[in-house]
Amino acid sequence: MTTNPSLFIHFAKEIEQDEPLREFIEKKSERLMSEFHEVSKIEISLALNGAGFIASGHVTGKGTDLATHGKASELTPAVDAVFEKVERQLRKLHDKRIFAQRREAQRDPPKRAKAI
Repeated sequence: MTTNPSLFIHFAKEIEQDEPLREFIEKKSERLMSEFHEVSKIEISLALNGAGFIASGHVTGKGTDLATHGKASELTPAVDAVFEKVERQLRKLHDKRIFAQRREAQRDPPKRAKAI
C-alpha cells in the first residue's frame, strides 16, 4: 500500500477553478484510493470541448496504469463519468488478479495418493 497517494487536478485556461468541483474530485479520489490500495496517483484534466466539457483521468499505481475520459455539458457530470469508468476498469483489473489465481488452482487439483 502506498503511504502518500497523490491527486493532481489540471484546469484548462478557459475554465475557472471552482472550489466545490475541486472538493467533489477530492472526495471521489479518496473513495477510490480507499477501495483500491494499489492506486498511488490520480490525475484529472478538465478542458472545454465545443459546447461542453471533457474530463480526462489517468490512474497509476502498483501494476496499474489506466486512462479514460468523459464528456458532458457540465463539468461535474463529466468528472463523475471519468470516475465511474476508472472504478469499473480498476474493479475488472482487481478481479482478474484475484480470481485468476483461484481459477489456476482449480484447473489442476491436487492428486490423491494411492493406498498400497
